[in-house]
Amino acid sequence: MKYPVKIIKKNHDDLYELTVPDLPGCQLKGKSIEVVMNGITEVIANHLSILAEYGESIPHASLIDELIANQPNVIWAVVDFDIIPYLGKSHKINVTLPELLITRIDDRVNKSEEHKTRSGFIAAACIELLNKNKSN
Repeated sequence: MKYPVKIIKKNHDDLYELTVPDLPGCQLKGKSIEVVMNGITEVIANHLSILAEYGESIPHASLIDELIANQPNVIWAVVDFDIIPYLGKSHKINVTLPELLITRIDDRVNKSEEHKTRSGFIAAACIELLNKNKSN
């Protein structure tokens, strides 16, 4: 999931504050943009772990263009974060797919650094489609 993040320079304490608008309370302060960008994945992981522990759903990411339109005078960035480990326990299911589609999936997985397994690829594709339909 590609979560937009907002970065604001806090002049009174000379720090940068990074917040994830889609994950209320998920924020980090640091001495530079590099520091907050490097640390935010751990903060997101901790936040999503708590949501998963309490059985809460993982919020989908907002469109960064909409956020920029509403708050154009701040620094915006995107953090690509794998939410699959926070969706709950894995269950084995039997799925029937056409052979050509399986071959295409396997070829993509073999060439991809992002997807390590066929199951991970299918899960990511499902999440993307579900989130796309949710915003429509």
